[in-house]
Amino acid sequence: MNRIDLLINVLDSTFDKESWYAPLKHAIEGITAEQASWRPTGEVTKTIWENLNHLIYYKERLVANLEGREWTHNLSGDENFYLTEQSIEDNEWKKVVERAETAQRNLRKILSKTSVEELDQYSLEGKLLDIFLHDAYHTGQIIQIRKMQGSWPSHR
Repeated sequence: MNRIDLLINVLDSTFDKESWYAPLKHAIEGITAEQASWRPTGEVTKTIWENLNHLIYYKERLVANLEGREWTHNLSGDENFYLTEQSIEDNEWKKVVERAETAQRNLRKILSKTSVEELDQYSLEGKLLDIFLHDAYHTGQIIQIRKMQGSWPSHR
């Protein structure tokens, strides 16, 4: 397996291909807007919705940079948790899930067209590894929130 194939494999396993742990797509599958907006009482934990906003932001920014587009939507690490406004409307939550899927698809498409030389030239490999680890970390948080609210399937 070459480096590009390895990176695509890890990208897929963090998003929708279950391997050692549940990927992000499975972690957000089947939940409502109300569940995505739920926050434990008295806790400072981010909601599932806020975590997904955060993950979307960094993938969209990386894709824009790789496509040579200027990124003008600069938000701090705390601000980007609020990239989209939370709602109890399921159609609004579905839009956020679709946005996450689009960001993933766009990054995968770019990576599949990337050469090993470009990986080295733009320090892309390190940026991708950061994204992968970041996605895995926040996916774990999302699963923990679902367990706290009782919405995580017992068969997983």
